[in-house]
Amino acid sequence: MNRANIAIIIIISILSVSMWAFFNRPESEPPWPETIMGFCFSPFQKNQDPMRQTFPSPEQIESDLALLVGKTHAIRTYSQEKTLAEIPKLAKKYGINVAIGAWIGDDLIRNQREVELLLKNSLENSNIVRAFIGNEVILRNELPVSDLIKYINYVRRRLEIPVSTAEPWHIWLKYPELAKNVDFIGVHLLPFWEELPVEKAVDYCFKRLDELKKKYPDKPIVIGEVGWPSQGRTRNQAVATPANEARFLRRFLDQATKEGHIYYVMEAFDQPWKRQDEGGVGAYWGVYNLERQPKFVFTQPIIKIPEWRILAGISIMVAIITMTMIIMTSATLNIRGRSFIAVVAFSLATVAVWATYDYIHQYLTVQTILVGILIVSGMIGVIIVLLTEAHEWAETIWVSERRRAFKPVHMDEDKLPMVSIHLPIYNEPPDMIIETLDALTHLDYPKYEVIIVDNNTKDPAVWQPVEAHCRNLGPQFRFFHVDPLSGFKAGALNFALRNTDKNAAIIAVIDSDYLVSPLWLKDLVPQFNSPSVAIVQAPQDYRDEDANAFKSICHAEYRGFFFIGMVTRNERNAIIQHGTMTLIRRSSLQAAGAWSEWCITEDAELGLRIFEKGYEAVYIPKSYGRGLMPDTFIDYKKQRFRWAYGAVQIMRRHAGQLTGSIKTRLTAGQRYHFWAGWLPWIADSLNLAFNMAAVGWSIGMVIEPESFNAPIIVFSVFPLALFCFKLAKIIYLYRGAHIVVSTGRTIAAAIAGLALSHTIAKAVIAGLFTESIPFFRTPKMADSHVFLKAIASAREETLIMVMLWLVAGSVAFSESTPSPDLTVWILVLLIQSLPYLAALIISLISAFPTLGAKQELVAAAAPLLEK
Repeated sequence: MNRANIAIIIIISILSVSMWAFFNRPESEPPWPETIMGFCFSPFQKNQDPMRQTFPSPEQIESDLALLVGKTHAIRTYSQEKTLAEIPKLAKKYGINVAIGAWIGDDLIRNQREVELLLKNSLENSNIVRAFIGNEVILRNELPVSDLIKYINYVRRRLEIPVSTAEPWHIWLKYPELAKNVDFIGVHLLPFWEELPVEKAVDYCFKRLDELKKKYPDKPIVIGEVGWPSQGRTRNQAVATPANEARFLRRFLDQATKEGHIYYVMEAFDQPWKRQDEGGVGAYWGVYNLERQPKFVFTQPIIKIPEWRILAGISIMVAIITMTMIIMTSATLNIRGRSFIAVVAFSLATVAVWATYDYIHQYLTVQTILVGILIVSGMIGVIIVLLTEAHEWAETIWVSERRRAFKPVHMDEDKLPMVSIHLPIYNEPPDMIIETLDALTHLDYPKYEVIIVDNNTKDPAVWQPVEAHCRNLGPQFRFFHVDPLSGFKAGALNFALRNTDKNAAIIAVIDSDYLVSPLWLKDLVPQFNSPSVAIVQAPQDYRDEDANAFKSICHAEYRGFFFIGMVTRNERNAIIQHGTMTLIRRSSLQAAGAWSEWCITEDAELGLRIFEKGYEAVYIPKSYGRGLMPDTFIDYKKQRFRWAYGAVQIMRRHAGQLTGSIKTRLTAGQRYHFWAGWLPWIADSLNLAFNMAAVGWSIGMVIEPESFNAPIIVFSVFPLALFCFKLAKIIYLYRGAHIVVSTGRTIAAAIAGLALSHTIAKAVIAGLFTESIPFFRTPKMADSHVFLKAIASAREETLIMVMLWLVAGSVAFSESTPSPDLTVWILVLLIQSLPYLAALIISLISAFPTLGAKQELVAAAAPLLEK
């Protein structure tokens, strides 16, 4: 590792540690009292749940009480069910007073049993100092106020200790008749549920206490519950973290002690079973966790993430390893490029470590573990895609030189090898083929032949004019009509290879719509002077970009691959061979086994096999021929489906070679580029699965909000980051690398790329689960779609788009409590709909073939997408 890399790592590491330190600055707060007034006490252990009738044993209860000795004067209980009735007797052994509780609800038989057990316990245990008959009964609307008063007065008549019930402050203000029938006001002060920021929460509590004092000056006030959760879904400005729990309680206890209030901290121990009623946050109100360990410091300064130094160290190590793996083969990256990679690597490592830390500090159930595995897997996938995208970004713009830049080679004309140009056609417009053949007659090259193979065209009126034109051009142009001929395009190319002149050393392949430059062979064939070169490739390019707005958009999108992706791949001799404007050494082609008729993208598959033999390819980012683009959006999608499906076929067939388990002469750089090149397409398929899961999860949030919360914000950030990063990359590279000349066309290219996401996703999934699909050519010079057919060509995308909009709206309107998690999740749903909206937009544009490329609709598409 050179000095520049070391310097970059040191600088970014310092910045990373500084960031961790900044967000985890110690904050001084009043110390926790040595002994507090009281704890709310629910002694349920792991996997215990009163709703499933699984209760702690007396020994477990006693163990919890022993833990609280010296830490609290009293505890408050809620029920007399099962072993909970033994709490007062056990607490008496440890000198802990009890505010006893009876659970009151809509089950009248249970209510009576609870009340009778409370009376019995209160008469038998002198450490019981007050009684709570019911807990938030009126808030839950389980009994009328009058019925609750009857229970309270029934107990008051039989006990000498103070008796009341427990309700939030607003219930007491609303029902003065309830206050008249109690010995004290048992109030709950839980500002988290009222969506207050922790900074204002304590003052808010005492403000509410003052209101109650003014309303009921003759009634003592006992704070039955006061607390703040350490984890869970954010409610507007109320954020649940261990640091906020510590801040709130230490501030509250300090003021409550000074003012002499009676209170019970909510609560002693975390109770995961409460998630069923209160959502995820219900599990995290304890001062001690489920393992009975304190969740925050009691006297020392509060730090948001106490383990931040360890996490910072882990994130730095991960980032350094990641960065090193990326730049170790990128010697030409300049300082700016390496710094960019470092910033991306360190940022992703930091967020990933933080997200993982946050998630594993939940109480995990089978459901959360499965969801966590899926989320973490998705997070890792997004990180890998982001890193490969960042690598391509850096290697496109920030390099000191091109290691394998195209260098012209001079060869004397008499030494130039013979070239056999192969032109496979099927059911193509004869006028277009004739135009292609006429262009070939103008090649400035001494020795070449042209073999035209028409395979399986049924209509003689289509292929016979081409045959006649070849006869007029002379013996240099040989025409074959073969019907039947298996193997589609690969079969036609293999037929041409078998009929190639024995003196031809180079095979050239073009598509039927290409008009080649006269200098194509003369400029590129000399590259074969090097015996290691087996392929010389020029980019696909198109001549009808100004025909209409749709083709202008397509042209801008195509250029990104051929003038960005292929250039960076060429640096490691890892280009994707494409079946037009390509030259192949005949001996290498035959040694590799000719064209594969099983693969729908036979050109890319052949290129990989040639690399596996150890040969080199040369790429020149200069156009030597131009063809025609698809006429309609549905044909545009079919072409990309074929490319993506073929990529998966190759991936499956060559998995051993690409992973290294089967020995070939592929280099690590070549393996990297093939996998990295396919990753965005794999990501599209996973994104489709994510969208379907997101729709299902969002429906769950609407129907069962207590069971389905919005994903925590840090995980929602990853799909947003991937979308924004890819969009920024396209815009920056297209402009920075001068791929297109206008901002409008750059945005149009981004829209076109998004529009193909669903098609690619389906192709990848189909490729994983099927062996082959029928070959279909990309129609050229076809009749354009009518408007309704254009809409139909994007019907799946439109359906998913509407579905995502509906669930986003449903989640927004069904949730009464806004939160950052919820807001970001809704934003994720809307952004996930943009590729489907893009497909609809491009489909509509393709419906107007007379719309000029320079008209305003191209520019207008960008704000449409933003909306």
